[in-house]
Amino acid sequence: MKLMRVGQPGQEKPAILDADGKVRDLSQHVADIGGAAISPEGLAKIAALDPKSLPEISVDRIGACVAGTGKFICIGLNFSDHAAETGATVPPEPVIFMKATSAICGPNDDVIIPRGSEKTDWEVELGVVIGKTAKYVSEAEAMDYVAGYCVSHDVSERGFQTERAGQWTKGKSCDTFGPIGPWLVTKDEVADPQNLGMWLKVNGETMQDGSSKTMVYGVAFVVSYLSQFMSLQPGDVISTGTPPGVGMGMKPPRYLKAGDVVELGIEGLGEQRQTFVADR
Repeated sequence: MKLMRVGQPGQEKPAILDADGKVRDLSQHVADIGGAAISPEGLAKIAALDPKSLPEISVDRIGACVAGTGKFICIGLNFSDHAAETGATVPPEPVIFMKATSAICGPNDDVIIPRGSEKTDWEVELGVVIGKTAKYVSEAEAMDYVAGYCVSHDVSERGFQTERAGQWTKGKSCDTFGPIGPWLVTKDEVADPQNLGMWLKVNGETMQDGSSKTMVYGVAFVVSYLSQFMSLQPGDVISTGTPPGVGMGMKPPRYLKAGDVVELGIEGLGEQRQTFVADR
């Protein structure tokens, strides 16, 4: 299933994309795409519905594909070829950092370049959405706790991230730096999350053209690993790292400016399109 949220910010309705690409209203059956709705029982309830029996709704905006995200967890340097382009060594354990949930926005919303930014960068990433509480789970059982996947754009301000001391969070958490969606694609529709094509373009020019197959720590390992340190809750999103081709890795580095248009997508998970604008 492809689940989504449509409507203006704060007024999004839960919806499902039918086989013909029409958006159908789920609001009579679930409160939102998050919490209980994305539990195994909630997803089974939605799967039992006939999408074509649901009202079709017009789409004026696509919101973030998950509601009520409590944690937005990111894995750094998790693609061997991306680590190489940045001159970094693949870490012996996953690098974990947090992205503020206030960064979350819709997949096609404008992205705001923050005041003082000179190094706003792009990163297409595979997002993993948790469907039920996971704590101390094994790698073998980790996928039982995954509701599905989405496109995640881990927008980053490299100066804030690496030149302002302390941790990476402040370079990752600016408002609108976390577009997710357009859909939450349930895991039954993704045969192998470790073999998905990933791409990103800036103003029509391809910058990233990679695959989740070069991920160092795969989805099951990451879910299990994180659950050893913190419980993962329904609606939590894990952004699992980016393939090569980011602006920071270019010679010379290349960064985004107001007016730039970024398009990105992952095989089977949909596409995003954002215009970057200056903060007022």
